[in-house]
Amino acid sequence: MSEEVKETKTAAPAASENQERERRPRRPAGRFQRRRKFCKFCADKSLTIDHKDPELLSHYITERFKILPARVTGTCAFHQRQLTSAIKRARVLALLAFTPLHKD
Repeated sequence: MSEEVKETKTAAPAASENQERERRPRRPAGRFQRRRKFCKFCADKSLTIDHKDPELLSHYITERFKILPARVTGTCAFHQRQLTSAIKRARVLALLAFTPLHKD
């Protein structure tokens, strides 16, 4: 009898592992698909980054007037550097505010 008990004990965990695998919810394959980011300036060659255009530059700063990173906006490294310098120049010329306290 002891041999029969050993056999049933070893067989039981294998069956429970298979049951656990079947109980786990599976993630649907097409549930969420992130939109691929692209550089707006590379796609549209007519757009130019100019420090005298605060309306365009305001899309690339937060409500706290921080410069948004490229991973958020999707701009390439080349255009991100141009955006950063244009925003900084616009701030010095008082076309953009440095902080929310400086805004009119």
